[in-house]
Amino acid sequence: MSYSRLDTLKDKAKKTLQRTLDGHITLAVTGLSGSGKTAFITALVHHLSEQANDKNLPFFRVMREGRHIATTQVPQKALNIPTFGYRHAIESITQEPPQWPQSTKRINTLRLAMRYRPHRGLRAQLGDTATLTIDLIDYPGEWLMDLPMLNMDFATWSERQLIMLNSTVRRAHSESFLAQLTDFDSQAPVDEAQLKTLSDEYKQALMTIKANAHAANLQPGRLLIPGELEGAPLLAFFPCPTPQEPGEHTQYTQLEARFEAYKNQVVKPFYKDYFCRFDRQVVLVDLLQALKLGPEIFAEQAEAITELLAFFEYGKSNLLRRLFRPNIDKLLFVANKADQVGVNYHQDLALLLHDLVKAKANELAFAGVEVDTMAMAGVCATQSKTVSEQGRNLHCIYGKPLTEENWLTYLPPQPPRHRLNEGQWPKQGFDYIDFAPLPGNDGKLRHMRLDHALEFLLGDKLR
Repeated sequence: MSYSRLDTLKDKAKKTLQRTLDGHITLAVTGLSGSGKTAFITALVHHLSEQANDKNLPFFRVMREGRHIATTQVPQKALNIPTFGYRHAIESITQEPPQWPQSTKRINTLRLAMRYRPHRGLRAQLGDTATLTIDLIDYPGEWLMDLPMLNMDFATWSERQLIMLNSTVRRAHSESFLAQLTDFDSQAPVDEAQLKTLSDEYKQALMTIKANAHAANLQPGRLLIPGELEGAPLLAFFPCPTPQEPGEHTQYTQLEARFEAYKNQVVKPFYKDYFCRFDRQVVLVDLLQALKLGPEIFAEQAEAITELLAFFEYGKSNLLRRLFRPNIDKLLFVANKADQVGVNYHQDLALLLHDLVKAKANELAFAGVEVDTMAMAGVCATQSKTVSEQGRNLHCIYGKPLTEENWLTYLPPQPPRHRLNEGQWPKQGFDYIDFAPLPGNDGKLRHMRLDHALEFLLGDKLR
């Protein structure tokens, strides 16, 4: 073999190894509706690509050590999925007056390439620079809640939904549907018009519950955000009591068939295409909103988060596993929007979230998954403000409430450090205020501990 031929093969082998070592991470940004997924992704992209420096991200080691070169958006691999609307989202937050980005109504994806200087290991020996490719996926939180349906049949699902519709916080918003359901004959021959009428009533009940009770567990999620399935018969089903002897070709068997079709044609592909190939995961939780909504909704959201984690693949990861069957080897639980309580309460939020997920976190840690919990804010909506009153310093926050014109200095209540039972819940509840985003005076985004989150999720891939 000639020298030039050998040299060519060596060069190809080196490039192949470089591509392997450059690395690729698919990051699962998980959260219920309203948890702040879109704002978190927007902040992540913004701070890595437009405000990337050691002063803005001091605890992100690659920044602190001056090894970050540049991060930019690159063409995504999935050409059949819309690109995450980063520019529209960042303009919403930084415009005057600032507004939160619109909630996600469809699947979106975004690919970032982070160029940096490695300082150790094979990466450093193979070249002066390396690249980490980061894939992010954004999706409606409502669709996420469909995943538990995969473990249920129609009878089980119906029983569970009817119990929830009759709960204290939902009953008033479900009365019309429940009243019509009492006259529904599930053993009668199929009546398409009646099924359409009742499915529309059920959809309206879910929408009213979401708008007024802010419940998390609303199924099927596509009734709330149908996407391309708007008007499809696949969505025209609703829960109903199971007859003792379900007959063939009846209303009940038709609903059952639609339920199974929805699982097989909508939920399973969603799970298979987007939830089986993650390497790292961040779970965003809006504890303040859950506390504000009361003990029943708080318990429902806590249960939903734990239930959803069962649908992700976790475990120790290495190169071969990542190539053929990726496992999530790092999991970060985030109590999001932590800037909307005083700085002295951030640890309380982190402890409360840890208490909610500690059983699952312990199980995953035993399996070799690195787990952490923190309170943070991807996009800050308030500023800390100390107010002196009768010789005491009160840790207040300052910002503009979403529904008001005037700015406000506010002393938020202290969140609990552990999950409360209903008897421990304070009579006055937890009166937290929703604030509009608050960019800095220079129009740039402010964050709280995003650099800590980035170091945990990406730091080991950038050394």
